Amino acid sequence: MEYTISKLAKLAGVSARTLRYYDEINLLKPTRINSSGYRIYSQKEIDRLQQILFFRELDLDLETIIQIMNEPNFDHLTALNRHYHELVRKRARLDKLIETIDKTIAYQKGEISLSNAEKFEAFKEKMIAENENKYGEEIRGKYGDKTVDDSNAKLRGMSKEDYDAMEKLGAEIFELLPKAFATGNPDSELAQLLAAKHKEWLTYSWPTYSKEAHKGLAEMYVADERFKAYYDKNIEGGTEFLRDAIINYVDKK
Repeated sequence: MEYTISKLAKLAGVSARTLRYYDEINLLKPTRINSSGYRIYSQKEIDRLQQILFFRELDLDLETIIQIMNEPNFDHLTALNRHYHELVRKRARLDKLIETIDKTIAYQKGEISLSNAEKFEAFKEKMIAENENKYGEEIRGKYGDKTVDDSNAKLRGMSKEDYDAMEKLGAEIFELLPKAFATGNPDSELAQLLAAKHKEWLTYSWPTYSKEAHKGLAEMYVADERFKAYYDKNIEGGTEFLRDAIINYVDKK
């Protein structure tokens, strides 16, 4: 079955303007242009549009979607399986947030008692969701679903005291980074203290620690522009310095 642009827009719940734009940026081309000048879409394009909308639901930007879907080796079934598992994780996070909010509302009304640990669950879920949205694909690709899921489970079980300690360590790392960078030596005392604090910070959320994984994460900081921007916002060149400090620290242990 074939669809005109207006019929496909209605079917998919998007605007015809969006479909025209997808054509312009080489994301979704029509099967053909008919004699009247209308874009005509076949089943192949309909399936591709569904895939695009899955990616959009997972908050991927259009530039990234184009890069992924225009790859010669792009596999539709593999992508669908990945979407499925990610959406299941997303649903679980949302269900937990809804449950916590419901309990909090009831607590505020005086209908139930609520422990401090239960009050805190929503904030941990928010942090997990933000990490998944920003870095989930890269981290899961590098370390595997089980490692990331185990890490998230450890965060969910974390006490408020441990969470506060982890947040404090994160702030200390940011404060120490420019001071260590100023030494110009990733093997300096300050740089090694920086790396040690980074290891301690990781152990709050990582299910297990290994030197190889720590070094691999440090390399990913440099390779991934989002991680790089996160650390470089404190001091330009700070990400590479942190990576070098971590590698020196790990190699000594």
